[in-house]
Amino acid sequence: MIIYHGSNLTVEKPIIVTPNRYLDFGVGFYTTTNFDQALNFAGKVTMRKKNGRSTVNIYELDESIFEKVSLLSFESADEAWLDFVSDNRSGVDRPAEYDLIFGPVANDDVYQTFILYSTGVYTKEQTIEALKIKKLYNQYVFTTDRALSFLTFKDVKCGKERFDG
Repeated sequence: MIIYHGSNLTVEKPIIVTPNRYLDFGVGFYTTTNFDQALNFAGKVTMRKKNGRSTVNIYELDESIFEKVSLLSFESADEAWLDFVSDNRSGVDRPAEYDLIFGPVANDDVYQTFILYSTGVYTKEQTIEALKIKKLYNQYVFTTDRALSFLTFKDVKCGKERFDG
């Protein structure tokens, strides 16, 4: 399976880096099966960091990973996914229980919905209903070095955004 990681640089040897903000699935190396989503993220991270070049790193994922590591999988933006993402985005510190986490991305398109939920404007049910009409892409988040060992770097594609900071 081919997966992508958007960045401002080439990442031939992925590592787990603690982010400077709270993300959907906590600490991990974030990837997706959608090239355009990775390219969009690469542009955003390049703009935010003000250096490098919008870069999509391409990996092959050894699919035997699904039988060899602990996997948490969310097939849709349901109540369990909403609780998990809300906890992570609000900074709930949880131990890494899984090597790999799969599920929908709470991207910028749904961020406003999360704000309405976290401030109490939307109920859990209203939030899930609002998310059903959004196009949610997927993400695979590698949370351990063991899981990262199933990735093989294949190529890199660079976008137009470039910063020499």
